[in-house]
Amino acid sequence: MALPHRLGQESILNAYRKSIGQRRHELTTPALILDLNFLRQNIETMAAWTRRHSKVRPHAKAHKCVEIARLQVAAGAVGITAATVWEALAMACAGLDNILIANELMGPEKLKRLAESARETKVLVAVDSSAAGEALARAAVAAGATIGVLVDIDVGLHRGGVRTCGEASALAAALSRLPGIALRGVMGYEGHVVMEPDRALRARKAAEAMERLMGCLEGLEHAGFEIEIVSAGSTNTYDMTGAHPRVTELQAGSYVLMDATYAPLTPAFKPALSMLATVVSRNERTAILDCGTKVMAMDLGPPAPVEPCAKIRAVHEEHTLLDMEDHERLRVGEPVEMIVGYCSGTANLNDVYHVVEDGRVVDVWPILARGPGRSGVV
Repeated sequence: MALPHRLGQESILNAYRKSIGQRRHELTTPALILDLNFLRQNIETMAAWTRRHSKVRPHAKAHKCVEIARLQVAAGAVGITAATVWEALAMACAGLDNILIANELMGPEKLKRLAESARETKVLVAVDSSAAGEALARAAVAAGATIGVLVDIDVGLHRGGVRTCGEASALAAALSRLPGIALRGVMGYEGHVVMEPDRALRARKAAEAMERLMGCLEGLEHAGFEIEIVSAGSTNTYDMTGAHPRVTELQAGSYVLMDATYAPLTPAFKPALSMLATVVSRNERTAILDCGTKVMAMDLGPPAPVEPCAKIRAVHEEHTLLDMEDHERLRVGEPVEMIVGYCSGTANLNDVYHVVEDGRVVDVWPILARGPGRSGVV
């Protein structure tokens, strides 16, 4: 929906709210649709599994939506995971508590804002260096707050995280001496294995990653550190990593929305997120749609057409080219729905979810902390 730049966030949201009551295929396109029945089903599927295994602290970067986070917590989530300070602040400002930022943080304004929020909200932060710990401690002391920290351990992704168990122990010792922060546990994200298509191989690689994490955990405990939280896991390894007896919580995020890329790997969850488009042109067997990479992320793969006998040929900035086997299908002006290829990235490109139940829009939920992160954050 094209809106004048002068409109504020509330005015923009009110403009989208005019769609409430419409049928899903009557929406102005492109429109991001969230199927409420599938959303609830996915939340309950994860909740049922975690009642018998590790708890879940769902990753809000997948949806960036307070309403979804509240549903997850109501179903038993122990808290919320965030990727950025701004995501964490958006959740905290809405009254959600016990928030883990599963990334290293630097920057005076971000640390200041987080520390101020930590006066009223329980906050945890991943740390992999004494420099980051010291900066966090200074901000916490200045704000009169206490911030929990997890030692971030590289278990094979080779991104953030300390590389050895000796480094983990040295960092834990350094963090324990700092004022304003409290050592709460460890974190190890096995992101390097989550896209492995062979389930047995994915499970084996995830187990190897957890053994690396457990080796460092045992070293910390042997040195006298009390470890309360052991955080790991993703949607595609939730029932592998989460079954480990020492893992206390999972950072799975995409399960709640699901997409065309993850769904074949983790079929327990159903794609709840789709993009509605309109055919704006036809060329022989090709239907040209009014949506492209400006509203659909392609990081992990293309969208999947709901229309039978249709194949994605290309996705451009403003258009998607859909090849049809049937010349008579999808004429100019007709609506087309596609399961998004990457739910987290797609959410980040859109203003709102059009929440649909029984074929009609029942609500509009804003997507917060998009882009650099400040949008929708007080």
